[in-house]
Amino acid sequence: MVEQIKPRYSVAWINNIAEVPQVEWDALALPLKTPFLEWEWLHCIEKSGSTTAQSGWLPNHLIVWRDRQLVAAAPLYIKGHSYGEFVFDHQWADLSHRLGVQYYPKLLGMAPFTPAEGYRFLIASGENEDELTELMIGAIDHFCDRHRISGCHFLYVDPEWRPVLERHGFSSWLHHNYIWENSGFKTFDDYLGVFNSNQRRNIKRERKAVENADLQMKTFTGEEIPKHLFPLMYNFYADTCDKFGWWGSKYLTKRFFELLYPKYCHRVLFAAAYHQGDNHKPIGMSFCINKGDRLYGRYWGSFQEIDSLHFDACYYTPIEWAIAHGIQTFDPGAGGRHKKRRGFPATPNHSLHRFYNPRLGKILKSYIREVNELEQQEIDAINEDIPFSKREIPLNIES
Repeated sequence: MVEQIKPRYSVAWINNIAEVPQVEWDALALPLKTPFLEWEWLHCIEKSGSTTAQSGWLPNHLIVWRDRQLVAAAPLYIKGHSYGEFVFDHQWADLSHRLGVQYYPKLLGMAPFTPAEGYRFLIASGENEDELTELMIGAIDHFCDRHRISGCHFLYVDPEWRPVLERHGFSSWLHHNYIWENSGFKTFDDYLGVFNSNQRRNIKRERKAVENADLQMKTFTGEEIPKHLFPLMYNFYADTCDKFGWWGSKYLTKRFFELLYPKYCHRVLFAAAYHQGDNHKPIGMSFCINKGDRLYGRYWGSFQEIDSLHFDACYYTPIEWAIAHGIQTFDPGAGGRHKKRRGFPATPNHSLHRFYNPRLGKILKSYIREVNELEQQEIDAINEDIPFSKREIPLNIES
């Protein structure tokens, strides 16, 4: 569906990113810090059947053309539930039910199943960003009103984009994830040096436990990745998700991992655990994505219960690789129970929300400041408990 909004622009809603040429989409997405809004990543998710109406993630992307040139885009999804988002708005859904307001479907902007900061509208360099942002928000408002959609939500937003949307009336909700920062480390021992003596011994013991299990860790990236590791990664991913039942959020299909080879290998890092003498099939593996000086941990799994293998595959080996390759930040993924003790401080991120029901909107604006203050208190409490040494460690934890 295409609408003529202004003489210079036309707006369209599409359900398949393949309707946009990759080169034109990536002209907008490649300059961003996040890799998760790039055409190939989103296309693999869609083509593999991972985002569908049946899964509750219906692609509904907003694109803006000037003549035949793509000048702006927003990856968006019509959601029939709140799973796979990692921003837990179930309390808002429950409140809506008690008020007699239909909460679902809702319109969501994020990279599917990917709780990593960086979402924003994609706008071509040199364009009038304010004008296009206003046009796109107006198109979203109109779409939601016409289809009786309860609200529009942008998750894990780019910090530089947040004030832009706040000026357009979106409310900001504070959350946190756990981010490792490279404080000028040159070696893994430099990383160990920031901890107190007890935690240094603990990390060394955990890595030694993996060695004592007759395992060696190997990393693969780019063209050096064996093709068979991609479908194998699905088996690890599926097994881990199954252990958590419904909360495992198993949305990605085996086809998704297969499609990443070979066109997305340049972004992929595998940290694989092999038995000594077996260089073909790892018994455990983690899957990370790299762009520029940022590393993102996504999935992991193991076919055997090995003491501390999770910590080595998901944290220590990627950190060692990150230090060697000049990575500045490492976001290991959702959850935090194990991460804070291994040098991942709680780090603020924000989501942005607009409810179209007046009562819901009023309640959100009335209480969101208090909610954010409580969240900041939790962030502060978590970071006070990190087992760093007395030496002051620079933490980027400002909200």
